[in-house]
Amino acid sequence: MSKKALIAICVAVLVPLVFFTITDLKSKGAIAMPRRYYYDSVAEKMKDGKMITDTAWHQANNIVLTNQLGNIVSLDQIKGRVIIADFFFTHCPSICPTLTRNMKKLQDALKWKPESSGLDTSFVQFLSFSVDPTRDTAEALKKYADKYGVNHDIWWMLTGPKKTIYDFALNELKMGLQDGEGVDSNFIHTQKMVLMDKYHVVRGYYDGLDSAELSKLANDIVFIMLERDKKNPSVLVELKPLIPLMIIVMLAAGAGVYFLGTQQKKSGS
Repeated sequence: MSKKALIAICVAVLVPLVFFTITDLKSKGAIAMPRRYYYDSVAEKMKDGKMITDTAWHQANNIVLTNQLGNIVSLDQIKGRVIIADFFFTHCPSICPTLTRNMKKLQDALKWKPESSGLDTSFVQFLSFSVDPTRDTAEALKKYADKYGVNHDIWWMLTGPKKTIYDFALNELKMGLQDGEGVDSNFIHTQKMVLMDKYHVVRGYYDGLDSAELSKLANDIVFIMLERDKKNPSVLVELKPLIPLMIIVMLAAGAGVYFLGTQQKKSGS
């Protein structure tokens, strides 16, 4: 192998390793990732001679409902997707229309992401749960969805047994639900939107009527989509402990090539 070829290989390997190391060091604590809220258990265990805390975060259990197209759908069908959820009803006279319009803005903003930043909108699913499922049939939801320009593929408006929906809101999403002004006291009513990661762990609550909160939600969606997956880390993450040694080896190889090249020139002269 020629000297130039070997140097090129060294540079090709060394530069990404150096940049990865610098970026990894500088990024620690640089971005405040959306927190996790609820855990099922906490245990301590030994790892590499150190006692660490292992937290099992609560993942929302599966729920089976009917969407606006009349299809039976479930949370299990969208495993691996980030979820933005809210609660509404089609006859709502107050906050629901604004919530829906703001959710639509998020839907429209995300649809351009694949071209501009490489993010895949199939990684995001919008869910709107009707809190008045008796009146909100699939047909009523479809009419409402079409009125607001809902993309039926990535945004489900859901109806089903009232107890199923309310139990999910209260027990799985831990919603601080309250009655809205002028709303039947049998309804839960909240202007909060909920963000769940791809494991369906709650990562945030946002006021769906507040522009600043919506901006934060949009940013948090991107952070979670780019979040490092501890269960499936990248090759560079796996090799991180060996990176200093690899850099030294590559530098030594480069120095060796340079020294041999110098000696050959001296011999030739």
